[in-house]
Amino acid sequence: MGLDIQSEIDIVKVASSKINQVDFENLAFGNVFTDHMLMCDFKDGKWEKPIIKPYEPFLLDPSAKVFHYGQAIFEGMKAYKDDNNDVWLFRPDENLDRFNKSATRMAMPEVPEHIFIDGLKEILKIEKEWVKKGVGNTLYIRPFMIAIGTGVIAQPSTQYRFMIILSPAKSYYSGEVKVIIAEHYSRAANGGIGAAKAAGNYSAQFYPTKLANEQGFQQIIWTDDATHTTLEEAGTMNVFFRINDTLYTAPTSERILDGVTRKSLIDLAKREGINVAVQPVLVSEIVEAAKNGTLKEIFGAGTAAVVNPIVGFSYQDVYYELPKTENSLALELKEKLTNIQHKLAEDTFGWTVKI
Repeated sequence: MGLDIQSEIDIVKVASSKINQVDFENLAFGNVFTDHMLMCDFKDGKWEKPIIKPYEPFLLDPSAKVFHYGQAIFEGMKAYKDDNNDVWLFRPDENLDRFNKSATRMAMPEVPEHIFIDGLKEILKIEKEWVKKGVGNTLYIRPFMIAIGTGVIAQPSTQYRFMIILSPAKSYYSGEVKVIIAEHYSRAANGGIGAAKAAGNYSAQFYPTKLANEQGFQQIIWTDDATHTTLEEAGTMNVFFRINDTLYTAPTSERILDGVTRKSLIDLAKREGINVAVQPVLVSEIVEAAKNGTLKEIFGAGTAAVVNPIVGFSYQDVYYELPKTENSLALELKEKLTNIQHKLAEDTFGWTVKI
């Protein structure tokens, strides 16, 4: 650790690590956390000194505004270990940028780079042994910020807490995914907070997703709020459609999250000479393509799963099964992206950052 970093961050280490109690071969996603967490509070108009300390619960006043007005945002990132035991991040600048855009939209203070990025690098140095080698083994990173100011008057908080917690993860596999195309419920609306990674976006999805689960589907492909004629996101992921040999995905907007995996897959596909069309995708076009056999693949894209293939979809009570594709662009792009992340392939984009 550099002296300059230590002077900027207080570090209190655990007496003994719990790492030997963890079964790394059987990890449920997001349930096990490392020994330490980073915490930094915003008070009196400025950020205090960050601290890395043992992972533990903390107390909040019952009137903390996060409980009453939902000022809460988060990010999802991963750290990877290569064959030389070096630890790498993937495009952390993109996560910091999106985090602060979310903060602005939720009337929360932006988190400075020296707290977010430098703090993250420092806690990763401490928790390096929690990052396991091998494709599919990662350390999931959850930066988040909540309003901790007290009082139930409906106005933004004046005090906030930024934190980073870490969770070891295996390859994310959710089995065969079947989806319903939304005809009534919406993920987000124009003028709303859909483009922010705000906690409330996710809680609002739970009920319609529960209804889909009860019908035997795992996720929903969300449609636009006004007409329900354009396809936007799949569950909590951006979504791609392959018609013949062209990949289609919706442009980002006030309703669609600017996914880091999404933009990385688009750049990768273009590098590989795959046709990519970033344009509104109509429900009618996808249904017609499914009927005439030109719809080859649908897949979600996000940090947790990287790429999540979808085997079929239901629309207006009609189910459309997708063909089994030997030359899957989803799996090809997933392999190329994870190879870059694990330093098994050359990073021609400069996306990876060494700890």
